[in-house]
Amino acid sequence: MKYFDDDCISNDSANPILDKFVQNSRRHFLLGGISAAALAGMGVSMPTLAAQAAASAGRVMRGKAGPAIGFLPVSVSQDDLVRVPDDYQVEVVYAWGDPISDGPAFKPDASNTAAEQALQAGMHHDGMHFFPFVKDGKPVSDRGLLVVNHEYVDDGLLHPGGMNGWSADKVAKSQAAHGVSVVEVRKQGNRWEVVRPSKYARRVTAATPIWLSGPVAGSDWVKTAADPKGHLAFGTFNNCAMGVTPWGTYLTCEENFNNYFEGSAKPASAASSALEKRYGINKGGSIYRWNEFDARFDLNRHPNEANRFGWVVEIDPWNPMKPPVKRTALGRIKHEGATVTLAKDGRVVVYMGDDERFEYLYKFVSKDRYDPARPGANADLLDRGTLYVARFGDDGKGRWLPLVHGRPGLTSDNGFADQADVLVKTRLAADAVGATKMDRPEWIAVHPVTGEVYCSLTNNTKRGAADAAATDKANPRVDNVFGHIIRWRDEGGAAGDAFGWDIFALAGDPANPDPAKRGNVKGDAFGSPDGLWFDPEGRLWIQTDVSTSVLNQGDYANLGNNQMLCADVETGQIKRFLTGPKGCEITGITRTPDGTTLFINIQHPGENPQERSDPANPTAISAWPGNQFSSVAGGRPRSATIAISRKDGKVVGI
Repeated sequence: MKYFDDDCISNDSANPILDKFVQNSRRHFLLGGISAAALAGMGVSMPTLAAQAAASAGRVMRGKAGPAIGFLPVSVSQDDLVRVPDDYQVEVVYAWGDPISDGPAFKPDASNTAAEQALQAGMHHDGMHFFPFVKDGKPVSDRGLLVVNHEYVDDGLLHPGGMNGWSADKVAKSQAAHGVSVVEVRKQGNRWEVVRPSKYARRVTAATPIWLSGPVAGSDWVKTAADPKGHLAFGTFNNCAMGVTPWGTYLTCEENFNNYFEGSAKPASAASSALEKRYGINKGGSIYRWNEFDARFDLNRHPNEANRFGWVVEIDPWNPMKPPVKRTALGRIKHEGATVTLAKDGRVVVYMGDDERFEYLYKFVSKDRYDPARPGANADLLDRGTLYVARFGDDGKGRWLPLVHGRPGLTSDNGFADQADVLVKTRLAADAVGATKMDRPEWIAVHPVTGEVYCSLTNNTKRGAADAAATDKANPRVDNVFGHIIRWRDEGGAAGDAFGWDIFALAGDPANPDPAKRGNVKGDAFGSPDGLWFDPEGRLWIQTDVSTSVLNQGDYANLGNNQMLCADVETGQIKRFLTGPKGCEITGITRTPDGTTLFINIQHPGENPQERSDPANPTAISAWPGNQFSSVAGGRPRSATIAISRKDGKVVGI
């Protein structure tokens, strides 16, 4: 996620507590992590959790070694390179502008047309997944589909002349550079390549027809002049993190959709004004200027268009002819991701973060059960179920609060006419039930053995400010410049409505003169955790997104470029595996079934603090990947998917 307005806070709610928060569960959980003594040493108090220790039935106790992490860590770096341990190798697989099939090649002077860009890799690669082909009933590790999100664009790099001479053609190209790619990849010898041509190749852009489904579909909230029935939206954009369903589809998540809309000069009602404000939609706030040549992005002309964004979108990567679907039962927020797991009874559970300061953590539990024997029966599982928001108690316990119309705070008297109202106004509904304001919830990862859930809280420099929310036990630091990783375990399994929680790690720099900013990381230091992912063996991979406005300066002077680390969650030991080029974010992670190739995304190399490049000097900060890989056309920095493998062919990470 990127902030163009670092002072952005959309949540000024008082979070009323509508019911007494009492948890009389039979079992609570001691999740290890930060001790009360350690927190006390940082000026943070924490209740004693010893009474929860006996509750960790069925999980590995803390202090025992997890799966092996055998690589020698790399040092911090300010080089304009991707760096990995010496016994590993890196290659570029799919960079911005590469054709998805047998289409047009990338032009280093940015002169590709909008029509060409719609057949090429989009900009700013983010969440991603590798879907393997199956042979003889088993997934293979040398051929598959890579599905890649393209979060946003740098118009200074995307067009010759940048935003000078802004035009309908430039808007169309910007829209074509957003969305999602589906490309077929294969391993030939020791190298990965995109298969061209491929019948699976596909781009989903900001203009692609996408069905609306679930409780909001057909409601007055999403009806427009172009779609009077409210069933067909056009496009998806600001696609950040993602999820994968058990039935083999991809969930792409719409995050900062507000930046694409011109807010209403005179909202139709107080309710619509409050809704625009709560989602950060403002008059003069259309950062990408699409509204100047595409009227649907001007809410003065099409007031419901913004309600058609902020959803989780399901894509079938194996069927290019099948339209994507926006699953509205999962709520309308600035979705960072949608991490999927199964409850003990087979219901589908989706964990989601709303990535903005003082926003919330959510969980969706399907009404019906996943049936692996009947693939067709799973198609609409995400249309029916219950959406919850999290409340973290100061005693290390928590509750999932249902966002269901008719419950206290969510009635017609409170401004919620029906469930469609609750879902379109998910943030307002979460305010009403008293959810816990968090420090920018981003990626969520579920441990493959224990079922524990980890969430990166990237940072929140407004925490504890005079005009903002105070600290609490789940968000314990004033001016939380470095962020932290929180974890919980739902009682009775993923569908439970209660959980025990603790903090896995406070990020920071151990050399910082302020004790509250030193963190407690065991091993290699980092800040602003973002991407989180468990490999099947239980290693937790952590990716960072330090803003270019502070990268390598101030509190971040000692931490180098953005990086990826690997953690043993049993011992807490963390090792730095990769450092990225200048101005980039490390994001997106997936691997082949045999574990020998790890795919990573390098997003926006060369980004400056203004987050828009000077078109007259595109390589002012970075020339990556062309400067590191002679096989990749240069001319300007390019986001790219890279493949990482051990030189001896063994599993990555051991």
